[in-house]
Amino acid sequence: MSQCKGYAASKARAPLAPYSFERREPKPHDVVIEIQYCGICHSDIHQVRDEWSEYQAEAIFPMVPGHEIAGMVAAVGNKVTKHKIGDKVGVGCFVDSCRTCAACQQGLEQYCAVNTVWTYNWCDFGGEPTYGGYSERIVVDENYVLRMPDNLPLAACAPLLCAGITLYSPLRHWRAGPGKNIAIVGLGGLGHMGVKLAHAMGAEVTVLSQSLKKQADGKRMGANHYYATSDPDTFTKLAGSFDLILNTVSAPLNWTDYLNLLKVDGTMVIVGLPGRDVPVGAFPLTARRRSLAGSQIGGIREIQEMLDFSSQHGIACDIEVVPIQKVNEAYERVLKSDVRYRFVIDMVSLEKG
Repeated sequence: MSQCKGYAASKARAPLAPYSFERREPKPHDVVIEIQYCGICHSDIHQVRDEWSEYQAEAIFPMVPGHEIAGMVAAVGNKVTKHKIGDKVGVGCFVDSCRTCAACQQGLEQYCAVNTVWTYNWCDFGGEPTYGGYSERIVVDENYVLRMPDNLPLAACAPLLCAGITLYSPLRHWRAGPGKNIAIVGLGGLGHMGVKLAHAMGAEVTVLSQSLKKQADGKRMGANHYYATSDPDTFTKLAGSFDLILNTVSAPLNWTDYLNLLKVDGTMVIVGLPGRDVPVGAFPLTARRRSLAGSQIGGIREIQEMLDFSSQHGIACDIEVVPIQKVNEAYERVLKSDVRYRFVIDMVSLEKG
């Protein structure tokens, strides 16, 4: 075991503060990653505030958050073949899975039937708690480490490992591309990636946002159209317009209003996670054989595919880089939607104490 510095919440809703903990020594197939950047995901805040206990296991404290991890390989085990010292690599939302169930065999490790080992706030197969990327380094099996784009800024690529794949996976699954009309609900950390990716795939892209204040940004990122959902005429004008709607908003919305915007056989996919259940009307679903679905990140193969696609098309996140010492301030700004469009922590700032 080796000592590792990071930032942790000591209990639910506690501010994050410096914390020292132990990382395991690398096994033969492990990669040691010196973390340079880690994105701040809204789910980090939910977990630090222990807001998901109703839906998953009880939160584990002290908690070191962070699952948008980008850095350099510092050491490798003697059986590692996929990565070498000096490589630019990343780690996303999970660091292991059973590898043998039907989901894992299909490359859907995020839906592992036995145990998807999440990057933090979880326990590995040995029963030890996992700690995330708000830290100086991490040790991960080579099969769960991703190659990062060489042609894009590493900091701006860190959020691709959650925000990017969260949108890429449903866009691919529901075959976004030329001839498809796609709506992105919300232009935030998730939504802005949906606009960029759907545009690069050749789809017609519409942003549905509460107001028009980010319209110029949305158009710059590739949106063909931009509408304010605070205007009731939007839902009348766009009724029956979309093949696919990706709802990125974590606040509860009236999903029935959005289902009415779908064409026959259209699908609305939920990727934002409201803090409470949202009622859904049956008639909007049955009237045009519409579907309501959900999606959760992607498997390792698909995450790597997304990173390669982003490299090919020059897609990265719009970010604001902050030192770790300002992480609590950043959390408050995320809750106020005061970021365009993703915070990324410069982990070198840990050296300043």
